[in-house]
Amino acid sequence: MTATGADVRRRRIRVALVDDHRLLVEGLAARLSAPRAHIEVVAALTDWDGLLGHPAFPVDVVIVEFALEDEVPFEAKVQHLGELGVAAIALARNRDAATVHAALTAGALTLVPKSEPADELVAAVHAAADGRAHHSPAVQEALDAWANRADPNLGRQELLALQLYAQGRSVHEVAQHMATTDQTAKSYIKRGRRKYRLAGVDLGTKVLLRRHALREGWIAPE
Repeated sequence: MTATGADVRRRRIRVALVDDHRLLVEGLAARLSAPRAHIEVVAALTDWDGLLGHPAFPVDVVIVEFALEDEVPFEAKVQHLGELGVAAIALARNRDAATVHAALTAGALTLVPKSEPADELVAAVHAAADGRAHHSPAVQEALDAWANRADPNLGRQELLALQLYAQGRSVHEVAQHMATTDQTAKSYIKRGRRKYRLAGVDLGTKVLLRRHALREGWIAPE
């Protein structure tokens, strides 16, 4: 007996959840398992190895924390899922342009910020099951910001010096990290700021530099 079109549409999407926080995992599992969502959460786990060894794996869609605290890079996780034909959705606390770009570049179909309503995650799961990407307005805004970001054409040393300085290190600490002199490190920072200013981005104060660093993903929000 063959399934009708209605039966196919009613087939529940098999989903696995992986996040460090047990309460979050259980809460999302309950929300995604609502009858009208047509989603079956077959695994709700707090570690990657647990997913790989789970008897229900592989599934249709895996929702995995972008910054899961383990030794496996996010890119490697998504690559492994892709080899098994499993769609990946990134879950993250941050929704800055750099984080969204990194998750999608790694192969995730979309990123769902933890600040979004659960309905956005449900929509993302249904799209992923069809091989499509569903981006919330906030994520699309981040992608647009990344595409339209200023390109100051910094040299490698200038970028590194700015990133270190934005993290709260002193010029002397930047110089030590880069194995150079204080004067050279200061010159890298000054040139980097000047190039950004010419590109239309003012990083002239530490406050402005820190805001930019947060947007670019150089530092994590507190």
